[in-house]
Amino acid sequence: MLLFNKKILILITLSALTLNLFAESLPNGYKDVKLGMSLQETKETLVKDPDFGYHGDRDVSLIPNSSKTLIETDAQRGLGSNFLTQCWFQFYFDELYIITINVNPEKMDYYSIFTKLTEKYGEPTNFSPQAATWKDDEVTMSLEKPLTLKYIDNKIFEQTQNYSNIQASPTEVTREMFLDGL
Repeated sequence: MLLFNKKILILITLSALTLNLFAESLPNGYKDVKLGMSLQETKETLVKDPDFGYHGDRDVSLIPNSSKTLIETDAQRGLGSNFLTQCWFQFYFDELYIITINVNPEKMDYYSIFTKLTEKYGEPTNFSPQAATWKDDEVTMSLEKPLTLKYIDNKIFEQTQNYSNIQASPTEVTREMFLDGL
């Protein structure tokens, strides 16, 4: 019996390794929108694809006192397939570094997306009840519950983390103290 269990364990391990050997590399974006694109390139690409529901510059926000820009789209108002609900495209110094896509739960389910991603990219690097995450040197892709896909440029994300670790000025500290007192 012990020998039989070892053989099964070896077969399962070999199957998992085989799946990961044939796994595709992680995508650097969704459809024609790719991490690293400029703000202008992203706008032009979003206009061409009705699935995103992009309506032009009114969907673009500049984050005050920051080098960050955000495009928020309402895909449900778009003319596309309605598989998407809302999308966010975050830029750091005019470079797209996070794509967040909410998928319509009336048209798609978590398990179907998880199964397809696992078939294409292998087992997730991290898995929890809230999210499955695939990661390589360049991209982190996550599927989060209830139904959100995220694509993150690892290098730029790390730069933003390092940038945010800069000591706050006395004015910023005072401002934060004021806000905390509300």
